[in-house]
Amino acid sequence: MLYSLYPFVSFSREEWARLSADDAFSLSYEEVRGIEPLLSPEEARLIYLPVSRLLYLHFRAAQGLYRAARGFLVGEEREVPFVVGVAGSVAAGKSTVAGVLRALISRWPGSPVVELVSTDGFIYPNRVLHERGLMERKGFPESYDLPLLLAFLAGIKSGSGETSVPVHSHLTYDILPDQRQSVGRPDVLVVEGLNMLEAGLPEPSGGHMVFVSDYVDFSIFVDAREGCIEKWYLERFLRLREEALGDSTAYFHRFAELSVEEATDFAMRVWDEIDHPNLKQNIEPTRDRARLILEKGEDHSVRRVRLRKM
Repeated sequence: MLYSLYPFVSFSREEWARLSADDAFSLSYEEVRGIEPLLSPEEARLIYLPVSRLLYLHFRAAQGLYRAARGFLVGEEREVPFVVGVAGSVAAGKSTVAGVLRALISRWPGSPVVELVSTDGFIYPNRVLHERGLMERKGFPESYDLPLLLAFLAGIKSGSGETSVPVHSHLTYDILPDQRQSVGRPDVLVVEGLNMLEAGLPEPSGGHMVFVSDYVDFSIFVDAREGCIEKWYLERFLRLREEALGDSTAYFHRFAELSVEEATDFAMRVWDEIDHPNLKQNIEPTRDRARLILEKGEDHSVRRVRLRKM
């Protein structure tokens, strides 16, 4: 008998919703609006509250393991941040999912400290990408300062003190040279990005591969049909162009003089030449490495949830 290397349990929207039956995991209409204005109360209740409860169970189990280890090692083991990774294609809604999870985690019993980091901050500055001929590969694995990202995550999981990470601006489409995000020692760290499940680097001392996901305690992949992602990609491109019309400093202002049809043609060329190949070659193949997969429908609502058995 043949078995899948990645066995999953699949839940319909309705089946998944039944898993949140716990008074400690509930939200009022006002709380939902405070988390994310575009998130419907139904979506919060049916999808994200069960996800939050599942994460809490894993978080508490990790805390219990640290307590047991401290007893075994006579106080040598101390708790480090529980890292949640959110992966998926460009335009799939990773940032929104990560933001919703951050807000829900902060409402857990005990009000844990939670911080959110995007791996966009670890993309090389545009100047470096131009120098290396990688500007047309922005978002591909080689466009990231992977040693810096791995060093950051290794520091987080080793319990180091406060650190800082670069910040990528969607307004300028570049790393901000004079701005960094401070990251302390939160109870939970949510990290979102294209490469959460696929980026690896040879470890200098041992010669084996080290992956970003090696430092992640629970991983989530935001999934959708390719046609939906392409549609969302175009909608986002046109929205950013519209928002940049009156701001000459914005990266998307360069498309202001294009008609909607011309901007659409340009966006689709970028999709066909850069973002779609990246999805097929680097992002989609890692989907089944996630612990949890949220399968979205055309309206961004989650239609099915897949949970790894192992």
